[in-house]
Amino acid sequence: MDDRTTAPATTPAARLPYSPSVTQAAPDPVSSARPIRYKGEPLDSERGPGLGCFRFQLALLAVLVVLTPLSVAWDWPVGVSAGLLFAVIGLLLLAGQTIIFLLRLVAADRRAGRRRPLASRTPTVGELEDVAIATDAATATDAEEPPAEGPVRQ
Repeated sequence: MDDRTTAPATTPAARLPYSPSVTQAAPDPVSSARPIRYKGEPLDSERGPGLGCFRFQLALLAVLVVLTPLSVAWDWPVGVSAGLLFAVIGLLLLAGQTIIFLLRLVAADRRAGRRRPLASRTPTVGELEDVAIATDAATATDAEEPPAEGPVRQ
């Protein structure tokens, strides 16, 4: 049996996916998401391979992927072509593991709390939703006042 606690049920309209202050929000306390753990401790974005390492792996992989079939076409020794092929396979494995690690870092960063994108010049979806909610609330209060009507024309 599962020993997880369940969050109280809320209607979709009552519970928005973002808090009113999207850029400064703390993580949702009733979230069922657990922190991402790596080697027994919480995942730290300052440890492990970075984006520069991954880009270097992809550049080297691109060179080897192009060079491997060319080595066969240029009649290089079979040992060299086989070595290039095994290097491509090994580098594919390494780059695949690196991208999985980097995606886990992104997921851990998102679970830690939302922040405004660094290069964003436009408002985020959460900010647009906040404006829409504020506008709806303002129009709801305006709708309660009786409209000033002039004479009815027939």
